Amino acid sequence: MTYKRIDTSEYPKQLAQKADRVKEMFRPFHIDEVEVFESPSSHYRMRAEFRVWHEGDDLYYIMFNPETREKIRMDEFIPGSLLINRLMKELMTLVRPNDILRRKLFQVDFLTTTTDEAIISLLYHRPLDDEWEKEATKLHDALASIAEVEVIGRARKQKRVLYKESVTEEVRVDGKSYLSLQTENSFTQPNAVINQKMISWAKHHVGNNSHDLLELYCGNGNFTLPLAENFNRVLATEISKSSVAAARENAELNGINNVTVVRMSAEEFTAALSGELKSRRAADADIHSFDCKTVLVDPPRAGLDTDTVKLVSQYQRIVYISCNPTTLIENIEALSGSHKVTAAAMFDQFPYTDHIETGVVMEKKN
Repeated sequence: MTYKRIDTSEYPKQLAQKADRVKEMFRPFHIDEVEVFESPSSHYRMRAEFRVWHEGDDLYYIMFNPETREKIRMDEFIPGSLLINRLMKELMTLVRPNDILRRKLFQVDFLTTTTDEAIISLLYHRPLDDEWEKEATKLHDALASIAEVEVIGRARKQKRVLYKESVTEEVRVDGKSYLSLQTENSFTQPNAVINQKMISWAKHHVGNNSHDLLELYCGNGNFTLPLAENFNRVLATEISKSSVAAARENAELNGINNVTVVRMSAEEFTAALSGELKSRRAADADIHSFDCKTVLVDPPRAGLDTDTVKLVSQYQRIVYISCNPTTLIENIEALSGSHKVTAAAMFDQFPYTDHIETGVVMEKKN
């Protein structure tokens, strides 16, 4: 929960500096062009977390300066979606005078969608009882005039859900709409505009295929579902139980029936595919029946481990979405003996920060 004050007029300059860094990063791989996808300069983040500061009768959100650790009072949040900004103000107005809702409240998390739905998670340093739930229900009803809002309370080893713990997001890619359930406390793409651009970029570069797609780290099906129409079948893996459930439900929600989601880590899947690991889940999914020639990976910051690099090197085409340039470059170098980079892009998922999200397509050398 760190934040440096931003000047939106500086965004074009900062974007250009990032783009130059990425182009320099890819220079050793003889890439002629790097596509750059810019973010809106404000109100681009669909989720946000704030600490809550108690000062006498006052109560307000704070973030910390990442360099000085100075507290920064947050009465508005320029990177946050317009809905986050409306909700954070109204929520504090309602919670501040309420002794039950404010007592030992130390954090508030917001998750919003392009469909104007939201989840507000209230985190406490105390157990939550029926009295809290009664007041939280009144809070929920009061916020209903702003948006369709879900309120969830969290404390140590405790979670109280008033009604639902998920909201519906809509992603529009190349004129088509895809709905997805986003669950509280599960990973979701933070920048909705950039997310749509990433998916569209991936769809464009995979084209239409007569073979199957393997996807590792599929999450809730963010890439899986829009890309499913580009392949005969999709075999997708994910370790998070809630994300697997969401991916399966999202496929059903969109009427997509050529996707198989397996709850396995990339490492487990690699071992199962090679025969080194016997897995009931792999057997139930009949993973050896798939004719995958394209693999899509969107790994965590650690990148691909050695065994997974060896696995993806067997495929004709690799689509790699990366949130860490350092591990991406390491993985590209490890794959350079068998594959060459044929397309590269930078997606400005986090404006005004040093964070760089990139994508590359690698094709097997003849």
